[in-house]
Amino acid sequence: MSFSPLQAAQECTSLLHPSVPNLVFSFIIFLGILVSYLPQHYRIIQRGTSEGISPLFLLLGVTSGTCAFLNILILSWGVLGCCGKGIGGFNCFAASMGVAQVGLQWACFAVILTLFLIYFPRASPLDGPTAHAGPSAKTAVIVVVACILHFVVMASTSFYLSLLRSNADDPASHDSPPPPTHTLTVWANFLGVQSTVLASIQYIPQLWTTWRLKHVGSLSIPMMCIQTPGSFVWVVSLATREGTAWSTWVTYLITGILQGCLLIMCITWEMKERADRKKVAEVLDGSARATNGHTANGADERRPLLADS
Repeated sequence: MSFSPLQAAQECTSLLHPSVPNLVFSFIIFLGILVSYLPQHYRIIQRGTSEGISPLFLLLGVTSGTCAFLNILILSWGVLGCCGKGIGGFNCFAASMGVAQVGLQWACFAVILTLFLIYFPRASPLDGPTAHAGPSAKTAVIVVVACILHFVVMASTSFYLSLLRSNADDPASHDSPPPPTHTLTVWANFLGVQSTVLASIQYIPQLWTTWRLKHVGSLSIPMMCIQTPGSFVWVVSLATREGTAWSTWVTYLITGILQGCLLIMCITWEMKERADRKKVAEVLDGSARATNGHTANGADERRPLLADS
């Protein structure tokens, strides 16, 4: 259903004719984000442990996602506000895809954090002293609490600053949604920079953990195979959307590069581990054949020279 500029508020007329190819592209990315995280969720549940996943990696990832989500929510608030000003459901859906993408990514990563806590490897009395070299359960709980506190502080500050609206010095154009206030814009850019810094160092703890363990653990290679190239596609999608700035998409550019490094490391360890398992299997198979051969030879030696006819 189409809406005329007379039905919609004057400042929202630029949203009445969204690009259909860009909308389809954005929706495919939205589904891709959801599908890409499912292998990681499944792997943790299937293995029954979150072993191999760094708690600092999750802490930095969730807090970075929180800042990125609040960043695009603030910058797109005028666009989202047009949903109640007569632009119609389809146009509102198209205008909110950028926020939905970032919000979904943040939520899916938060699910990983939840699964990390639920399936945190418990210590066993039968484990040796080297088995307790990983993070403790107390560390896992502290990480979850820190993520919650960070969200509460960032969201509360954003809400407080949104109450100080005064667009007298930031007048909106006649055919585009009103921008956020100068204060909110500065805060949104600060959130974007914070998200970028956190994302820039997010993969360093995980790279170190995977390198130290020399195996993939509960990390999902299929997830990284989807997300690494998808990050660069997502950067292009966000950069071309209305109501976004460089601070919105630069996070995912850095994340894609670092995740690519982790993917290469995981594939390397996985191939080495499979090669080692194959060698062990060949040795065991050779030993079994040799044992069977000795057993057969022993039976032949004990057989009477003159068998009953």
